[in-house]
Amino acid sequence: MKRILSVLFIAFSILCLIILINTLSLKSESIDITPIDKLKIGDDAINRLSGAIKFKTISSGNPEDNFDDEFYKLHDYLEGVFPLIHSSLEKKVFNQSLLYKWTGTDKKLKPVLLMSHLDVVPVDLSTLNEWDAPPFSGNIKNGNIYGRGTSDDKVTVMAIMEAVETLIENEFTPNRTTYLAFGHDEEIGGINGAGVISDYLEKEKIELEYVLDEGGFLVEGLILGIDKPVALINVAEKGYVSYKLTIRTEGGHSSAPPKDNTIGSLAKAITKLESNQFKLKMTPLLKTQIKTLGAEMSFLGKMLFANSWLFKNFILDGFSAKTTIAPTIISGGVKDNVIPTSASVIINFRIMTGDDPKEIKKHIINTINDSRISVEEINPPNLPSPVSDFNSVSFKLIKKTIVQIFPDAVVTPGLVGGGTDTKHYQKISNNAYRFYPLRLNKDNITGLHGINERVSIDNYKEIIQFVYQLVINQN
Repeated sequence: MKRILSVLFIAFSILCLIILINTLSLKSESIDITPIDKLKIGDDAINRLSGAIKFKTISSGNPEDNFDDEFYKLHDYLEGVFPLIHSSLEKKVFNQSLLYKWTGTDKKLKPVLLMSHLDVVPVDLSTLNEWDAPPFSGNIKNGNIYGRGTSDDKVTVMAIMEAVETLIENEFTPNRTTYLAFGHDEEIGGINGAGVISDYLEKEKIELEYVLDEGGFLVEGLILGIDKPVALINVAEKGYVSYKLTIRTEGGHSSAPPKDNTIGSLAKAITKLESNQFKLKMTPLLKTQIKTLGAEMSFLGKMLFANSWLFKNFILDGFSAKTTIAPTIISGGVKDNVIPTSASVIINFRIMTGDDPKEIKKHIINTINDSRISVEEINPPNLPSPVSDFNSVSFKLIKKTIVQIFPDAVVTPGLVGGGTDTKHYQKISNNAYRFYPLRLNKDNITGLHGINERVSIDNYKEIIQFVYQLVINQN
């Protein structure tokens, strides 16, 4: 017995020593910062963003809604407030989307594409009285600009335009051809916007050095254990697919409910799925992110992240490193005293990098194990994106620009759960990065697709500065 205890003690001591060594070995990355001149941005830029917010460029997904005129009015507005861009760059219109070509002097260099989108999501009219300013007012108050598009995503459209207009005014000519692409239907998939622009560029035999889009943020106070802002350059995104589960029974009167009634059985199926999640998955991307973030944490957090081989499931769960399951729409029943003959639920799955979408339907059927429930794919799977190179020259260029403007930021590659328009450009660019320095914190995060969407004036100026400096750095 003593020998067993002695062996256990030695093994435990070795384990503790390994954990301690790994923890102390995890160091922050030091980056040399090249000083830059701060761009002077006047109130006119703030007013121009405010003006752009007033156009109701809504993507509703409802064919009966038509907001085309609002997009064309916004096009005219952009032409009026950015005259140098429209006199110097080649412009093309694809449906309600815009593409600008800023020709560079060195034809040997691959072009880059800076992109964002003009459309916004609808506003829940029942929430109007909860807004501090009307959602299409562009009102400026308390140091913020309010309205749909101030964080998703006219803010970056306007920041790109402001930066390029200023560069042209300063007589800057890029070495590398730079495209500006602004889709009109990103919120509903981007097929007729970014998809059409990408097809055009492919036909023109354009191969891009990299694409920069929305989808990454300057996160403040949202990552436990890190006090510094974290710049998430998302290098990949999950895929998605939705399934409709429909149960059919004989129904009946509510006064004599069967043991396995319609809605109750469907609820059990949903509960089974939520209780049987997909497996967590470690990837090279997540290993890098864990190492980068862990180095900035307090001792306990650093200990966990430095020893991810031991605390893997705990850490990966925090990163949602799996295919996720989310019931989103449920329907069934016609009267309170009638057990319905059918009920249905739509469940959305965000597909983790490396997972096979074909396995999702099998997982549903095997998990619910109920022959009365049919499983129907309601849209073709959008596959997880390729993982862009986070050691590339382009990634390092974006990282350098971030550190120049935000010297205290922790810069890390990441994986985004939502979708962006970058998926349409995969055929003409190996590298797609998702980042603009929109500051995201507990106070404003609910504004994304929610109530009181807004951006601070100071942060908007930072985004303009970022784009301006990025264009300079890449030339």
